[in-house]
Amino acid sequence: MDISVVVPLYNEAESLPELESWIERVMKENGFSYEVIFVNDGSTDDSWNVIRRLSEKNPAVKGVSFRRNYGKSPALNTGFARAKGDVVITMDADLQDSPDEIPELYRMITEEKYDLVSGWKQKRYDPLSKTIPTKLFNATARKVSGIHNLHDFNCGLKAYRSQVVKHIEVYGDMHRYIPYLAKNAGFKRIGEKVVHHQARKYGTTKFGLDRFVNGYLDLGTLWFTSKFGVKPMHLFGLLGSLMFFLGLIAVAVVGFTKLYNMHNGLHYTLVTDSPYFYLALTLMLLGSQLFLAGFIGELVVRNSPRRNDYEIDEEIITSGAIPEADVK
Repeated sequence: MDISVVVPLYNEAESLPELESWIERVMKENGFSYEVIFVNDGSTDDSWNVIRRLSEKNPAVKGVSFRRNYGKSPALNTGFARAKGDVVITMDADLQDSPDEIPELYRMITEEKYDLVSGWKQKRYDPLSKTIPTKLFNATARKVSGIHNLHDFNCGLKAYRSQVVKHIEVYGDMHRYIPYLAKNAGFKRIGEKVVHHQARKYGTTKFGLDRFVNGYLDLGTLWFTSKFGVKPMHLFGLLGSLMFFLGLIAVAVVGFTKLYNMHNGLHYTLVTDSPYFYLALTLMLLGSQLFLAGFIGELVVRNSPRRNDYEIDEEIITSGAIPEADVK
């Protein structure tokens, strides 16, 4: 199969027939074999019944329905697990992503050998309350991830080699960082394509400021797990050691200052009367706690069944036998 189109959705019953018809037309015009996987994320409208009717009309349409709303990431992960196409396309169900972009996205994956191609809605039809936070978010994501050629990490319209979606796990709200997840999994050929963005035709936006805040928290989590997920002592141990020794030096300075003043007949106070003494103790206590946190983290990682779960790209296996002509 050439293409799997994964469409996560929540309360998009009005737009589904038009979207399915549009995808079908594009696929037939280009001679693609395809499937469309609608993942109904606990919609409270008639979305699932619409998907059932579309599936009866078109055998290429498949559907999965959650009992309740879990979020876009679980919906995508479920669709990825069921996708059978050589190239997987994701798009939103609100008709703001154009299926006419599919042939070029497919070509970039198959001919230009990209692992992932992300859409860039260079001209948007969203309100400023959405576009300004999006620009700030993307600037931060580029800096942290090191993927400097992407302008729109969160664009729903993306194309993937099938190996990519089978080797990443999209959970929580990590759909915003799928390019970063792919990079961490070793898929580094990540490209971008300017795509057409259409104004929403039906329904209402699911965007809220809470997603903007949660996006930064998730980015911090992803950065930490990618850098120190299997070696937490490298971070906590280092910070803990630095804080402990700074506190130890500070205590030594306070004590030495008192002894010096006593020896030279100068005015001195009790060590416990100095605020620097308590600051030093606090540093030492925090340093010890950070070090122990790193140690406990190492014990957790050591007992994790995935501590040596490395992705193998290719492997050459030989019998090990020496050709007779080479035997002397």
